[in-house]
Amino acid sequence: MTADRRRVGLKGICALLVVPAALHGQDPVPPIDQGVRIGITYTPGVRPGMLVLRTDAGEIVDSVEAILTRDLDYSDRFEMITLPGGERMLSTVRPAGDSGDGEGIRFVNYSLYSALGADFAVEVEPVDSNRVIVTLYDVYGQQEKKRISVVLGQVVNQAFRMVVHDIADQFVFGAAGEMGYSASSVLFVRNQRLLMIDADGGALRSAAPAEDSVYSPVWARSGRQFIYTVFTGTGGKLVLSDRPTASRRTISGTEQHTNFATAISPSGEEIAFARADGSGTHVYSYNLAQDCCLQRLTLDRFSDNLSPTFSPDGRRIAFVSDRPGLPQIYVMAVDGTGQELFAPMDWGVTGSSYAPEWSPDGTKVVFHRDVNRSPQLFILDTRSKEVRQLTSFGRNEDPTWAADSRHIAFVSDRTGSSQLWVIDLETGRVRQLTRIGGVRLPAWSPRLSETTTP
Repeated sequence: MTADRRRVGLKGICALLVVPAALHGQDPVPPIDQGVRIGITYTPGVRPGMLVLRTDAGEIVDSVEAILTRDLDYSDRFEMITLPGGERMLSTVRPAGDSGDGEGIRFVNYSLYSALGADFAVEVEPVDSNRVIVTLYDVYGQQEKKRISVVLGQVVNQAFRMVVHDIADQFVFGAAGEMGYSASSVLFVRNQRLLMIDADGGALRSAAPAEDSVYSPVWARSGRQFIYTVFTGTGGKLVLSDRPTASRRTISGTEQHTNFATAISPSGEEIAFARADGSGTHVYSYNLAQDCCLQRLTLDRFSDNLSPTFSPDGRRIAFVSDRPGLPQIYVMAVDGTGQELFAPMDWGVTGSSYAPEWSPDGTKVVFHRDVNRSPQLFILDTRSKEVRQLTSFGRNEDPTWAADSRHIAFVSDRTGSSQLWVIDLETGRVRQLTRIGGVRLPAWSPRLSETTTP
């Protein structure tokens, strides 16, 4: 279990740096069938079919096609169409000799794609050695939906991947009317090191100096910055990292005591965090823009308070407090007034609640709660105050939202070691994100790429 979210107070932080023993199991959710879909046409209420046209056009195009296929699949908004035996589709451009005028003529075979069950199709066309055109076709409407020309470069690196992820997100929007989340990354801690991985499970990399003993990362809404705790000999300081420049600085006033479980306001101007000192563990706020004005928000003397999370409108903060006896989810105004229980409790049925995170659209708060001494994921509807359970087997904790407010990454030991998993709230699909074991404290970024040009 995680220190800053599974226990309150400095004693808990130190005691729970050990990864818990593994349990097995998986959630009883229906699988998403992947395979051949032939002769199925679009019906309202049914996921539309998506076909990625495969061509023999070289390594770079193959990489783009593979990433796009995976991203569109992981969006959980389409039924991906797979051809028998993995056969490749031909280009939509008719050879020049067929036209009789020396020029290639674009021929989009909508009838064939429709017969295969596609409502949308995606094609990657090479222009030269490092530029491609990617096109989304509306098969049902028999029209070109979106075309993007982009320079990719010769090396399949992180910048290359993020550009392709961004194209996938734009195509999700073009086909489903909602922006995808593929152009994002998840921070997490493993062996006290800060790592980062793309939303599709690729491009695992370090996100902080290897010598830093890291804890509880969090992203700014802009995606340009993130904050994490670095443990020192005297406690834990907060470090602000700028993603584009890779520069880092210690946040003033956090050099003493143990400061952790930070939240960044939607404007990026303020932070809230937990501080453990001789008086217990309490939530503080700090004006990051002005570099001043430390204020303690939780003033009760006989309880510990931690794990703040801002509402998307910046007006409220949800947090964990053990004032009722067991740690539960509370809420307050950003100035600390109006503190009250947020997530209803069911005494005697479930136990302590931890690690709240407000969804980007503001309608939900996800957290984990003990059920028969095992953490499980729960969702709080912020309007109705209804709470529903998402997971049932294994240990599932420390949830974090994707930018689409539909997908959640979390830590689970359902395969025998602590890994990151992703659950889709609409379909119930669960997929594994990491395969390295011992992962903790994930924080999912907003969309990070704004680089492609239609």
